[in-house]
Amino acid sequence: MTAARPDWQIYQGSRIPHEGIDRLPEPPPWRTFTGGPPLPTPPGDSGNPHAAVSYRPGEDAVRQVNAALYLRRPLLVTGAPGTGKSSLAYAVTHELGLGKVLHWPITSRVTLRDGLYAYDPLTRLYAAERARGERDMGSGGGDDIGDYLRLGPLGTALLPYERPRVLLVDEIDKSDIDLPNDLLTIFEKGSYEIVELARRAAPTAEVMTADSTTDRVEIRDGTVTCRAFPLVIMTSNGEREFPPAFLRRCVTVDLKQPAGVAELTAIVREHLGPVVGGEGGELPPGAREIIDRFFERRSAGLLANDQLLNAIYMCHHAAFSEEPENVRKLADQVMPFLSGEATRHDDA
Repeated sequence: MTAARPDWQIYQGSRIPHEGIDRLPEPPPWRTFTGGPPLPTPPGDSGNPHAAVSYRPGEDAVRQVNAALYLRRPLLVTGAPGTGKSSLAYAVTHELGLGKVLHWPITSRVTLRDGLYAYDPLTRLYAAERARGERDMGSGGGDDIGDYLRLGPLGTALLPYERPRVLLVDEIDKSDIDLPNDLLTIFEKGSYEIVELARRAAPTAEVMTADSTTDRVEIRDGTVTCRAFPLVIMTSNGEREFPPAFLRRCVTVDLKQPAGVAELTAIVREHLGPVVGGEGGELPPGAREIIDRFFERRSAGLLANDQLLNAIYMCHHAAFSEEPENVRKLADQVMPFLSGEATRHDDA
């Protein structure tokens, strides 16, 4: 049975939806934002229902999510592959009812502008030429710049929502070296300018958002300013170091691999219990054997929890027609070492 969380914690890690976000106090004076008019939380689920209800957060993760919510600061989540860094975002938005997670996957080619908004001038030019031809022929046709502007995940998260949206900035350690510092300015200001609107005589337009859960939103004076600072969850596999200025403006948490067989078993039960089902909610012997094998092999090289889930799922079905020796071999093949190295202990 899960112990009750302290009353100050808005996010409980219970996986049960509630209205606790309304208990969040006013932000610190230096993190107050005044964008408007306020927008309601968009309808819909988290965008990944399985991850939202199967993720089991640890005490550190729960505390640091709450710290990020209270302080209106980004949360930098580090850890080995498969520790649930991305799943945390879906779990939080599911429990707190914050709408669909805004997902921004990062590569070395991604720029700050990609996260804020996209403008399609070429399509607008073609449309203007068609409209000009229609007017020459006596028919209507106007130019709406909002048809060619779409906010990105970051740009959408910074809209003036009454409740914070959840933004998942996935694998920020893969970014260009300048992106973390570029993000600092946006996170401090809580606002950004849409240059193509600001240049117009009437810098107001209704533009599309990154998700499909809301109608177009009106941007006034070419500027977007948040109201409730979003819960920004940035994941990192630890492949690079970040500048001190970036780190001191983030709340950080390092997710650890499960420490023992019991914790791994609980994770497997959450994900695959209904599939491989044993008696009284217990996992069948075959699944427990693969968990033991995973834990044994993990001491010889890097493995991820999702590899264990894949192995149990595959071996559960293979066991109906394969010899036990072949099933154990299949488990090892589905769980290759991610580091490319293994000690002799694994070959024994």
